[in-house]
Amino acid sequence: PPPPPPPSTVSLEQKNATVIFDHSQQGPESLSEAIEDMGFESSLSDSSTATPVSTDTQLIATSSLTPATQQEALEKLSQIQGVLDVRESPALMGFTVTFVPSLTSSQQLSEVVASVKPLELSIEGMTCHSCTTTIEGKIGKLKGIEKIKVVLETQEATIVYLPYLITVQTITDQIVVAGFKAFVKSKPRPLQLSPSEIERMHCRSCVVNIQDNISKLPGVSSVEVSLEKEKVSICYDPLKATATQLQQAIEALPPGTFKIQPWDSSGALTSVVNIHIEGMTCNSCVQSIEGMISQRKGVISAQVSLADHQGAFEYDPLLTTPEELREAVEDMGFDAFLPETNSLLPSPNSSLLKSSGLAHSKDKELDSDLHKETPQGRNGDAHSKCFIQIGGMTCASCVANIERNLKNEHGIYSVLVALMASKAEVRYNPELMDPGKIAECVKELGFTASVMENYEGSDGNLELVVRGMTCASCVHKIESSLMREKGIIYASVALATNKAHIKYDSEIKGPRDIIKLIEVLFLLVILNRTASHLDHSKEIQQWRKSFLVSLIFCVPVMGMMTYMIIMDHYMNVSHQHNATVEDRNHYHSTMFLERQLLHGLSIMNLLSFLFCVPVQFIGGRYFYIQAYKAVKHRSANMDVLIVLATTIAFTYSLVVLIVAMVEKAKVNPITFFDTPPMLFVFISLGRWLEQIAKSKTSEALSKLMSLQATEATVVTLNSDKSLLSEEQVDVELVQRGDVVKVVPGGKFPVDGRVIEGHSMADESLITGEAMPVTKKPGSSVIAGSINQNGSLLVSATHVGMDTTLSQIVKLVEEAQTSKAPIQQYADKISGYFVPFIVGISLLTLIAWIIIGFLDFSLVEKYFPGYDKSISRAEAVIRFAFQASITVLCIACPCSLGLATPTAVMVGTGVGAQNGILIKGGEPLEMAHKIQTVVFDKTGTITYGAPTVVQVKIVVEGNKMPRSRLLAIVGTAENNSEHPLGAAITKYCKQELGTESLGTCTDFQAVPGCGIRCQVSNTETLLKQADSDSEDNDQHNSVLVQISLVQTASYVVLIGNREWMRRNCLQIRPDIDEAMMEHERRGCTAVLVAVDNLLCAMIAIADTVKPEAELAVRTLTSMGLEVVLMTGDNSKTARAIAAQVGIRKVFAEVLPSHKVAKVEQLQQAGKRVAMVGDGVNDSPALAMADVGIAIGTGTDVAIEAADVVLIRNDLLDVVGSIDLSKKTVRRIRINFVFALIYNLVGIPIAAGVFMPIGLVLQPWMGSAAMALSSVSVVLSSLLLKCYTKPSAEQLEARLGNGRRKGSLSDVSVHIGMGEMRRPSPRLSLLDRIVNYSRVSINSLRSDKHSLNSLVLSEPDKHSLLVGEALCEEAFC
Repeated sequence: PPPPPPPSTVSLEQKNATVIFDHSQQGPESLSEAIEDMGFESSLSDSSTATPVSTDTQLIATSSLTPATQQEALEKLSQIQGVLDVRESPALMGFTVTFVPSLTSSQQLSEVVASVKPLELSIEGMTCHSCTTTIEGKIGKLKGIEKIKVVLETQEATIVYLPYLITVQTITDQIVVAGFKAFVKSKPRPLQLSPSEIERMHCRSCVVNIQDNISKLPGVSSVEVSLEKEKVSICYDPLKATATQLQQAIEALPPGTFKIQPWDSSGALTSVVNIHIEGMTCNSCVQSIEGMISQRKGVISAQVSLADHQGAFEYDPLLTTPEELREAVEDMGFDAFLPETNSLLPSPNSSLLKSSGLAHSKDKELDSDLHKETPQGRNGDAHSKCFIQIGGMTCASCVANIERNLKNEHGIYSVLVALMASKAEVRYNPELMDPGKIAECVKELGFTASVMENYEGSDGNLELVVRGMTCASCVHKIESSLMREKGIIYASVALATNKAHIKYDSEIKGPRDIIKLIEVLFLLVILNRTASHLDHSKEIQQWRKSFLVSLIFCVPVMGMMTYMIIMDHYMNVSHQHNATVEDRNHYHSTMFLERQLLHGLSIMNLLSFLFCVPVQFIGGRYFYIQAYKAVKHRSANMDVLIVLATTIAFTYSLVVLIVAMVEKAKVNPITFFDTPPMLFVFISLGRWLEQIAKSKTSEALSKLMSLQATEATVVTLNSDKSLLSEEQVDVELVQRGDVVKVVPGGKFPVDGRVIEGHSMADESLITGEAMPVTKKPGSSVIAGSINQNGSLLVSATHVGMDTTLSQIVKLVEEAQTSKAPIQQYADKISGYFVPFIVGISLLTLIAWIIIGFLDFSLVEKYFPGYDKSISRAEAVIRFAFQASITVLCIACPCSLGLATPTAVMVGTGVGAQNGILIKGGEPLEMAHKIQTVVFDKTGTITYGAPTVVQVKIVVEGNKMPRSRLLAIVGTAENNSEHPLGAAITKYCKQELGTESLGTCTDFQAVPGCGIRCQVSNTETLLKQADSDSEDNDQHNSVLVQISLVQTASYVVLIGNREWMRRNCLQIRPDIDEAMMEHERRGCTAVLVAVDNLLCAMIAIADTVKPEAELAVRTLTSMGLEVVLMTGDNSKTARAIAAQVGIRKVFAEVLPSHKVAKVEQLQQAGKRVAMVGDGVNDSPALAMADVGIAIGTGTDVAIEAADVVLIRNDLLDVVGSIDLSKKTVRRIRINFVFALIYNLVGIPIAAGVFMPIGLVLQPWMGSAAMALSSVSVVLSSLLLKCYTKPSAEQLEARLGNGRRKGSLSDVSVHIGMGEMRRPSPRLSLLDRIVNYSRVSINSLRSDKHSLNSLVLSEPDKHSLLVGEALCEEAFC
């Protein structure tokens, strides 16, 4: 770009201008013209001629710049006044700049170049992409930051910034605030300060004078003047100002007596402050305080002493103050006091959160809680608490990040983030903070946040059974003593039921404290475990009652009807079918049932009425409720139709009866009292069957709850972490902050953090992966997982309803309720049917009124109750009403109501016989619409338990025969609790054909590496093995005896490469190659060394089920898309997908992202079936349109799914879809049966066929109704003949086009792939899976871990499989 025209100086007194210009572009004349264009007169003075100005060319080095920043530097240089030309000279590593020395200096030019150089930071502590986005988001928002790029793999950030707006220190501080450590790798030269000593400043006015005038100069962003130290610091933009210009500007200020010299910063002033620090428990606290404080701006050094509870900080008083340092220490979660303050008064800022990960003993926490509430803090502030819903958290680092950042905000005391529930509980000072601001702070970190209004949150509810109360005074005593306690919000005790209901603030009190308070009063207290809300028994009872009531009253009505039908038929026969209306009426009146008690009221009608009332109002009560709800939501479903038909039939019949009685009619009116009982019987039967099917689904949710430990061992710790006491308590009574001891083999009772001990935990319950996970101080543990080999002390972080397990239950429940039930056909049809029938009955009414008035003779002929005593008009209207009501009553939706439930009942029954449990009608109706089938890998496509696939012996056979090696290895691994060890032992026992193994001593296992032990007594095994194989001659047996006498003992090492390396064993390249080959196929390879000699490599893998390939092929041939989704790494996933012929793979997917993936497929308009087996699949199973669980899987998965395959056979997936198709076809046939009857019956009822003498008698309606219902049931029963397609049939159907999939066909998507939508759900699982995945990978015998979490360089595999590292990166 052409440089801007160099400057000119204009003098008002001399009325002239001096201009420096570029010959090639301007001349004196053109400049003079330009001035005249601006409206001034100008002439070239004779004396002045254009004199050449001296220019200078210099090379400015740019070796440290990247190509992008070089371009930026080039642009910036060319904008500087006085620069004529800038050229890049790559040979000399710099820019050649031609400039006018009188306008700019080479120093300014090199300053400008230096200011462009980006800042490179190395950042520690990033684990996933949410970390990088957090840093980019937070730093990118700061003023003065131009560009920022954070790279997860190299753990680096590159930042381009404007040094006059922001300092490096501020940037690193902000990164530390975000929860990461940042170190400067290379940074631009610091130009921002030009501290200058100022002599002859006398008073404040001089200070103000300098500050005001200099801050107005172009390019100056801030000025600080210190009168005492006679010093000024100026932040400025090197493009717009230079140090010398600023110096001249200050010296030119009135009174003109200021003298300036640039100041040498090495003589910085220092002060030392001693801060008293409480709450440090170990050296890590000391290190973290020293580390954090020494990084602060202005702090020169920090020394903290644990013993003296004191820290000495050397700092620059210009940049920070003792109070700021004290607050910084407090922000880290310690109590800090300056020497002069009274340390007895608790500071209001003291953070109560145990951020250092150390559990204080409970009493101490309660004390501080009480202090906190007392208004004697320094400013008497009260705490408030709010809950924030946070979306987008995926792992533990997100949680830590939010907690740390919020705690650094002014006015926030404590933060507790629950990952699974995706909410944060924040205590804050309402004078300084409000919930809206807190939510904003969270949003700035890159998450979604909203304040949860009126959320009860931590208020605990407790129901106790109190034994030993005798009178009202006991009740009063308990209530008053409880209410006096701090933290109890409400207490009510009922003497009659012996129950106490207590509401308390779980921050201050816990259930144990409350029970102790009552026990002090010499009463016995038992915790009342509330009944599970998971049973459907109430609904079942309600429909059963409804059905039975209807049935009891329906039978007599049906009996009377049948009697009437038979009598009518009998009469017709006896009169040779030519009876007149009079004859018939006469005949009826002689029958017992038709005898009139009062005029117009026959016995039949009276009995029908009496039987109908209870059915209508007791049996039909629920229908009325449901119908009311439907109408309220402006929809017409089955219930509306039923209620409409029965109510109108009942009301009409009642009105007709009353009218007849009033008129004292001779002929009994035709009533429809038989309609409601029959309708209700059939419909409530259908509903009852449906509820029974549903109830089966919830049994396992209660099973899931039973996975929890029932008791916990709560321990009390001394200040030095030694055990004071321990007690067994119910798991419901464990409080947040308690320290719980978990012994080997025990279940973790609550979610928490390990504070002492090392162990492995089996978390397959939650993660689905069989490999145990290492636990050490600081690790998170999950309720319900099993502790394997070490004793641990755990500090409880989430208890009760907040534990992972409870959250999973809740998630599954939510998914179950939120999945909109497929509006059953019946409801759909009713939606059109109701208005249609109502329309037709109105039409009938109007048509007959018109016909009646036009041609009364018709009415007279067909209206049986026509009596000369009533007027014509009344007769017509009554006749028309009767016809229209008949239409309404005959259009009975009874068979419609049975069409679905009966088919579903039979379908599910047939499914169960074939090993497919289908829960209810929805999945059955849905399965045939499926377009995509998603398979989980572990335990679904594969067996989920590792097995040995190859033993490669790498020594000569004479040194170590195969059988001896197997005996040694089997014996060594016999003691291991690791799944891989169990697999090896099992294999050795099978190969040697024996159950007993040798003896193993000095066994030691190093988590993540391998085992070491001594093995002896293996010869007995070999004796058995050898005697089978060789000729059993004398010579041989002698040999055996000799070897028995001197039993050999071997030192055995089994483990990964790292373990061999630690034990100084070299791994040959060919062995390494073989291991690589297996690892590429998704196997785990372990090495075996006996007596310091590398003997064998054992490859272990999770094997694919034999029928998987056929199942996938069949599904593909049915036109379905098949997807593999797994939390495992991409190599294993790809290898297994290729084996079974799946083309599309989602690998390294966290449990909550499984839900998101399913949702994503659904949003693309696909109907999705998910096949899985683990707890981690359960939310996805519940989310999918059809969830299919493998019967050998966990109860939770079985619970969440809609279909369970009992036989653990993947071909049943095909079977279930096939069965669904057949059932749905059957349901449709049922609807045809149900509707045909209506289509024929309605015109007859409407009187369309009257001219040909076909008139509807009431019994005809009822008979047709019964018939349609029976035909529907029979049609459903035909489903019983269904048989499931066998493997042979499927093979035959597909032909033998079996083709092995190659790795290149498989497309692998990592993590959430293109979908970076943060999924807030289930995230605790994710963090666990993250942990466990790291530890699983450390078990794999790879050089580095297979997971990109720990990848520091591209390993050979990822290059071999041809995946870029970034694809391996984990979202």
